[in-house]
Amino acid sequence: MTKPKIRDLLARKGDPLQLEALTGDVGLDREIPSPEASSPGLVLAGYTARFVADRLHILGETEIAYLGSLDAAARHRALETFFGFELPAVIVTKSQKPPAELLALARAKGVAVIRTKLKTAEFYRRLKPFLDDVFAPSTTVHASLADVFGVGLLFLGRSGIGKSECVLDLVERGHRLVADDVVHITRQGNDVLIGRGHELSRHYMEIRGVGLIDIKALFGIRAVRQQKRIEVVVQLEDWDASHEYDRTGLDSQQTVLLDVAVPLVTVPLNPGKNLTVICEVVAMNHLLRYTGVDSARSLNERLLKRMRARSDVQEYLEEDYE
Repeated sequence: MTKPKIRDLLARKGDPLQLEALTGDVGLDREIPSPEASSPGLVLAGYTARFVADRLHILGETEIAYLGSLDAAARHRALETFFGFELPAVIVTKSQKPPAELLALARAKGVAVIRTKLKTAEFYRRLKPFLDDVFAPSTTVHASLADVFGVGLLFLGRSGIGKSECVLDLVERGHRLVADDVVHITRQGNDVLIGRGHELSRHYMEIRGVGLIDIKALFGIRAVRQQKRIEVVVQLEDWDASHEYDRTGLDSQQTVLLDVAVPLVTVPLNPGKNLTVICEVVAMNHLLRYTGVDSARSLNERLLKRMRARSDVQEYLEEDYE
């Protein structure tokens, strides 16, 4: 994964975070090595044993006030200790004026010093989503992604099996295309997978025999969306008469994407199968399970209850000798 640079932070979040570079172009090409940001802590007081250098370091009112309370010699020693580490960048909050020694040492060490108008707590709150996004685990898969009744269905299968045609039929029935052919997946938090299309080919589809089509232009803005959480994987396979397919749904299948377990539904394809309706049922069944209703298990429990009841009656009759 390519790590973002300080220049990227300024370009993408300069306005929302109200950033200005106090040291010009110095240090802007340094990489941000970690999704963490923190204050320097006790390193300014000389304690460096537990200092973690490879993260963005935020100087709030407490740090600037502490540096201002030191005499010139002590302040210089504290800042030399601080800049003795390989720092990605230093960010000063609340439009404070940093000490002149800080800017001089930063330029000498090639470290960018950036200032924001935001308060420290607000800056942390707005910075965290950016860092989480750029450092999120990600992968790219050959697949199609659609929003069906609010459920994100990721269609997998060999090339030419009909993933795009299935999604096109779903769009025609009022559902929404997220991405076709190339789906970029990122993991947010521990178990949320977000899928989106490539920025250049987003909302375009390739239909064999027709060519490339623009879904947004053909069906309108309501037929597309920018991204969607992936909730069910639909694996399309060629029908194999020798293969034993699940017919009850009691043994739920799962697949793993970016270390996240996702429900898997395998759909074998043969002539005449109404794949679109099946996919709608997959989405509705997923929603139904979220309400606590599992159709397969409910029927299985009814059958077991009936068999137990009949067994009790048979046992009673066998033991009745009148």
